[in-house]
Amino acid sequence: MTSTTRLTVAQALVRFLSAQYTERDGVRHRLIGATWGIFGHGNVAGIGQALVEYGDVMPYHQGRNEQAMVHAAVGYARQSGRLSTHAVTTSIGPGATNLVTGAALATVNHLPVLLLPGDVFATRPADPVLQQLEVPYAGDISVNDCLRPVSKYFDRITRPEALIPSALNAMRVLTDPVETGAVTLALPQDVQAEAYDWPDDLFAERIWAIRRPGADPTELAEAVRAIRDARRPLVVAGGGVHHSRAEEALAEFAEVTRVPVASTQAGKGSLRHDHPQDVGGVGHTGTATADELARTADLVIGVGTRYTDFTTASGTLFANPDVRFLNLNIAPFDGHKLAGTPLIADARSGLMELTAALDMHAYRVPASYVTEYTEDKERWEQRVDACYEADEPDVRPTQPQVLGALDAIVDESDVIINAAGSLPGDLHKLWRARSRDQYHLEYGYSCMGYEVPAAIGVQMAAPDRPVWALVGDGTYLMMPTEIVTAVQEGIAIKVLLVQNHGYASIGGLSEETGAERFGTAYRHRADDGTFTGTPLPVDLAANAASLGMRVLRAKTVSDLREALAQARTADTPTCVYVETQTADTVSGAPPAQAWWDVPVAETATRPSAVKARELYERHVSTRRRHL
Repeated sequence: MTSTTRLTVAQALVRFLSAQYTERDGVRHRLIGATWGIFGHGNVAGIGQALVEYGDVMPYHQGRNEQAMVHAAVGYARQSGRLSTHAVTTSIGPGATNLVTGAALATVNHLPVLLLPGDVFATRPADPVLQQLEVPYAGDISVNDCLRPVSKYFDRITRPEALIPSALNAMRVLTDPVETGAVTLALPQDVQAEAYDWPDDLFAERIWAIRRPGADPTELAEAVRAIRDARRPLVVAGGGVHHSRAEEALAEFAEVTRVPVASTQAGKGSLRHDHPQDVGGVGHTGTATADELARTADLVIGVGTRYTDFTTASGTLFANPDVRFLNLNIAPFDGHKLAGTPLIADARSGLMELTAALDMHAYRVPASYVTEYTEDKERWEQRVDACYEADEPDVRPTQPQVLGALDAIVDESDVIINAAGSLPGDLHKLWRARSRDQYHLEYGYSCMGYEVPAAIGVQMAAPDRPVWALVGDGTYLMMPTEIVTAVQEGIAIKVLLVQNHGYASIGGLSEETGAERFGTAYRHRADDGTFTGTPLPVDLAANAASLGMRVLRAKTVSDLREALAQARTADTPTCVYVETQTADTVSGAPPAQAWWDVPVAETATRPSAVKARELYERHVSTRRRHL
């Protein structure tokens, strides 16, 4: 007879989660390392009580905003190589709907996170309850159904025994390298507190093996043939390289074949910046070197990339009439993009197989090609040096000079986190990544407010490394709340807060598209009703200090260098605040080296929009569909 233990649904779930592990390459990791939570009537007596009951096996972290808790969990998961993540519990109503943005971010970026929102009563003893949204045409819908389209797996646990198959399916999806993303188990508040006799086998340690599938022999042979026929191949390294920990395999492939390697935002750092074959970021925010190679490539070898519009320059970048695509990807959905030849495999396994096969054929790209991209890379590095250099150290820095000052003090142990604004473009073009995980850009969803909570998650996963959240004023104002959590937990993140008085990136885009920077500046209203008056007297440094951070104000380049050095060695949460030059421009970095499609008004009377439309139509005419 099977032995059982009587527990509530919430208690059983917490015990189950504490016994789940992943294993890859012979190394075991705890799958759910901790639970974040903000409590209300929908989870306080269920999951909340269970976390008290089993605090010895399930660590708890207190958040201030539900979306931010998801970001922290995602940051932890990415730094952990998707082998470990956190759970997030909320009450019903606004607590649950606040999860939606974080869930979308996790799913877009293929990063695992477990969401446990409270739900309305399954038994409906009182209907409606506080914070319940009534749907007249369906009694089985709650606001938690908003999480369905942004979750890779969703279930509502309306009976205790339903938890068993649902929890197992949740773990399956979290640990699947193809399907992983946000997983949601909606928990009606009455069911959370209901007791059941659970089989003890449910609480036994369970190991979920992370697959490394190799390539199909036929696909591998076709891939080798495509590369051997290429004269100007180019690798586009995406986030899948990092997820697979395939950086060494990619370096060996590049060294054997001499094929240059460009990177997406998610893939930057796949090779160190000083690797001979690394040519930097590719696409709209890429380097001139990588983008010119992309325009003339006859074979694009995508490794773990989704080919977003920033990478393809909205279908205008890969301009060679004879260009073909070879897509090494663990996900068939991405492997077939751009009518490419698919090589469906784990990135590390597939690269190792490709390298071995090509080495047998002694394949190398032509020496003239190596000389070309090596010289182009040297010229681009000179442009980076010029952007970073500050001839006058006693004046306010430009944004590239801020990055240059940070670049001068970091080493391979530092982690740089960013997600939105003008910084991603500057970082993709200019940053010199020194290690596989130094460059942490969330650009799949490009979510303002990600940086500070993600830095907390990364610091939890890498407690001995300097972790920097790079934020502009617009992003900071979206979500500074988790600074309180960092202070409470003694998590010594470093926040580099750049003040440029508005949405600088969108301001520049607005100007380019004929919208005349409308609504993008943080300024007083002028007499004509527009926001073009003096900058708002907002003191973000004082705000950060009021939340408990140590704040270092930097007015000049010299101040900035000193403040960054102090912050890097700080053992408490520390903010470096700096106001940059060119408040009404994007950054002063090299302009975009490739186009990005943001549709412009087809009819307008204002000259700026008319001119922008003419330029837009010229760019659109160069777009192609790769068939």
